[in-house]
Amino acid sequence: MFPGDHAKTHPNKPAYIMASTDKVVTYEELDDAANRLSNLLRAAGLEVGDHVAICMENHERYMEVIWGCHYAGLIYTACSSRLTSDELTYIINDCGAKAFITSKYKADQAAEIAPDIPNAALRLMLDGTIPGYESFEAAVAAQSTTPLPELIGGMDMLYSSGTTGKPKGVLGTFQRSELGQPNGVAALSSMLFGVTADTVYLSPAPLYHAAPLRFNLAVHFIGATSVIMEHFDAEEYLKLIERHKVTHSQLVPTMFVRMLKLPEDVRKRYDTSSLQCAIHAAAPCPVEVKRQMIEWWGPVIHEYYAGTEGNGFVYCNSEMWLSHPGTVGKAIQGVVHICDENGDEVPTGESGTVFFDSGTVFEYHNDPEKTKSSRDPKGRGWSTLGDVGYLDADGFLYLTDRKAFMIISGGVNIYPQESENVLINHPKVVDVAVFGVPNEEFGEEVKAVVQPVAMPASDDEAKALEHELIAFCRSQLADLKCPRSVDFRPELPRHPTGKLYKRLLKDEYWKAAGRSI
Repeated sequence: MFPGDHAKTHPNKPAYIMASTDKVVTYEELDDAANRLSNLLRAAGLEVGDHVAICMENHERYMEVIWGCHYAGLIYTACSSRLTSDELTYIINDCGAKAFITSKYKADQAAEIAPDIPNAALRLMLDGTIPGYESFEAAVAAQSTTPLPELIGGMDMLYSSGTTGKPKGVLGTFQRSELGQPNGVAALSSMLFGVTADTVYLSPAPLYHAAPLRFNLAVHFIGATSVIMEHFDAEEYLKLIERHKVTHSQLVPTMFVRMLKLPEDVRKRYDTSSLQCAIHAAAPCPVEVKRQMIEWWGPVIHEYYAGTEGNGFVYCNSEMWLSHPGTVGKAIQGVVHICDENGDEVPTGESGTVFFDSGTVFEYHNDPEKTKSSRDPKGRGWSTLGDVGYLDADGFLYLTDRKAFMIISGGVNIYPQESENVLINHPKVVDVAVFGVPNEEFGEEVKAVVQPVAMPASDDEAKALEHELIAFCRSQLADLKCPRSVDFRPELPRHPTGKLYKRLLKDEYWKAAGRSI
């Protein structure tokens, strides 16, 4: 099913509610708006399978734009609103977008990139216009709400966030299928997470990211209601659970950390008992953080490990995790294999590259080398997201780190996720990144960059906090895994989806060395 079906049976039911304004968009309103945009896109010459790019904040009409593209059978690329102009231009051109939709919020950047995106002939802007862009509101208002004669469902082609290099589009196999065909997340949400038409789903993350976008689409396929936050705020998130009696939500571990750092009286102020399922992913969750969340919210926390590529899906609920602390779960789509550098499988409990054997076909758009590097070197058809981990005797997967962030110090492999998981639990730490920096003797040494609760007021205070954090880490991990030094920043370069731009930090320290490894 799709919004048009729900508009016929429950026209006045909220499809979504904007958290900060309480703006309600009903299924009838969403369906009418999507039909108007699909008619506009088709009138502008876009055909089934063509590409469109979107770059906006969490706007009240964001889902209308997505569904309009979906109704038109287009391949839509939702772009981060935090990209530089060069990055945004690259993505629009790389995906071959024939249309570009943005908002007045992005007007300066939209003006800057306009001369460099010649193939995006149709350019629409919400909330106002600038030279070179048409008014989105006026353009769609002139269109009919009558559905297109042939309703073919579209699909997304999203780009990696660029945490380890240049963003790359992940393209699955496009098939001409009827509009009501649900996405894979809708099936998982229904069967695994218990999402029904009565669900109230709280969406705290940017809609351009794969998980929030696909979960909100899934909610609308099923006929439930989303509550969409414009920006994540820890206390506001708890308020919204209570206000809307939220049953389901999807988060990232940094959001857990932010909520746990709230004063205890604030955390206890809000009723979260309506929660049936809190889903988290995107990064391994520190053991103590997850344990505290289960103690607070109860066994409603579910975790999965997967990627935009859709090549596998690993899952665990709270009970499974409590019996295997630190796991990201067992594979329910595909078979997990752990391999060494030669592609040979390693023994149980030994770390290696995580491969999926699932039969899912994907490619990195316009990047055959990256596509090739994601494949099993022995040609068995397996693929990897580039993560390192191990399987225990029961077949549960544990992630140790991204392969790209592994530190090699004196010939020893060190995965910084371990020390990050320890340091984030220190009461004086808000955020932390651990990575390798140059060392003349050992090649690399372990460095931590920390966002503290309060920035040290003097060099002496900084030195004392540095010693305290290193000692705290060494109390729980071997010395070689712990930072040899700690620097402090008011804020770390973290993506709103929770991913850390560790590469940006690491590059600062390697620049002076004249090398990158």
